[in-house]
Amino acid sequence: MTESFLSYFLMSWTDPSLLALTALGTLAGIYIGAIPGLSVTMAVSILISFTFSWDVNNALALMVGVYIGGVYGGSRSAILLNIPGAPSAIATTFDGFPLAKQGLAGQAIGITTVVSVIGGFVGILVLAVGAPLVSEMALLFGPRDYLLLAIMGLLLVTGLSGESMAKGIFCAALGVCIGLVGMDPMTAEGRFTFDSVTLLGGIPYVVAMIGFFGVSEALCQLHHLGLKPVKQDVSKIIPSWKVVLKYLPLSLRTSSIGVFIGALPGTGGDIASLMAYDHAKRSVKNPSKPFGEGAYEGLVAPESANNAAVGGAYIPMLTLGIPGDAVTAVFIGALYIHGLNPGPMLMIETPHLFWFIVGGLALANLFLLVFGLTGIKVFAKLVELPKGILLPLIIILSVVGAYAINNSIVDVFWLLGFGVFGYFLKMAGFQVGPIILGVILGPLMDMSYRRAMLSVGDSPAGLLWDLVSNPISLVLSLVVLALILRQLPLRRLCKGRCARQAA
Repeated sequence: MTESFLSYFLMSWTDPSLLALTALGTLAGIYIGAIPGLSVTMAVSILISFTFSWDVNNALALMVGVYIGGVYGGSRSAILLNIPGAPSAIATTFDGFPLAKQGLAGQAIGITTVVSVIGGFVGILVLAVGAPLVSEMALLFGPRDYLLLAIMGLLLVTGLSGESMAKGIFCAALGVCIGLVGMDPMTAEGRFTFDSVTLLGGIPYVVAMIGFFGVSEALCQLHHLGLKPVKQDVSKIIPSWKVVLKYLPLSLRTSSIGVFIGALPGTGGDIASLMAYDHAKRSVKNPSKPFGEGAYEGLVAPESANNAAVGGAYIPMLTLGIPGDAVTAVFIGALYIHGLNPGPMLMIETPHLFWFIVGGLALANLFLLVFGLTGIKVFAKLVELPKGILLPLIIILSVVGAYAINNSIVDVFWLLGFGVFGYFLKMAGFQVGPIILGVILGPLMDMSYRRAMLSVGDSPAGLLWDLVSNPISLVLSLVVLALILRQLPLRRLCKGRCARQAA
């Protein structure tokens, strides 16, 4: 039995065609993920139409490679251009771009590559060893628990607000409002649409992300056209073992966060990376630099988590037939096309496929290490381009990425509008990070709250009772309460009172 599992695990490693497809998918995924707006979900969806007549193993090998490479690829543009190539790379911009402005883009990309591979292997290990157990735990999460997770995510606004908490809260609330535009998912009525048919489809959060991060940053850089480009130090890209071991404990902790969040249906690497970044800010006492100014810990945490979330997302898909994120939802469609039944019957009827996918993920992760550490010098040269060339390039990439999402010129108008609005916000001292946080978590919080209320007959007292009577909900409620108390200025007030009494 063990030998058969091992043979299926190593199938992609020993078959030259599968090996080549996995490598090709990983390499393509890295560069697709680095282009803003060209999401991994889009790439895998397109691949289905090309591979539906292929052998199932060949199709899965290519799609697995694109998935692994695409999740990592978003960090490249996040570090170099301050534009997340994918939503899961939003947190990478907070410290990655400041490192690029200091001429350390090469080291930043090198570290993110290594910790991404570590996080990926943690996710794959949990998938291989504990898939049934983790999937059963994920099923225990009810709407109230997703509500608490969304609240925990929104509490990250304190770490993304800059010097003014009030401005951060305003931006987060603005993001929530943007995220709620469109058709109400429960009543199918228009919400914040002003009777516009165009707005019924909502505002793609990727468009908002590219506009607020990419276009606004390009407009802000117009004030510094006279500055010489920063020369990037690419003499030492591969981090030493000492550096890897230094950040290994943090990487393992945030990878566990990524696996767990990734295994929850409907979440994904974007939420996992934000929560991991917040964990790093709270747990690391002496970062290499202040967070937000180029702390390597600010790269290690989100990049470990979002790659670990890949293995986590496969857990409910393979064991229960429930997608962990948008990409695995597309994978389910691909399996159906090839005559397979994702879920418990997949594990019973074709258990070898489970080990084939696990082996493919592990192989793609190794290719990620190889391809991720190559081409960095060429990528780093992007930051050294004169701003007269670089800024139009950023705008063009942003417009192409926004249009490619839905092939809609309306999305381009939204992009430019958000870019100009983000520019004025930045000039006024506002941070755009909380806006995207609100856009992502607002709909999740809205749906979870309403479902939780429906489950208790619209009784607030019943919802409160559920929060304290269910073990998972109780733990999450205590965590949320602790986070709120930690952010209140109680300690500062106590110190002030003690100082007055001592005087």
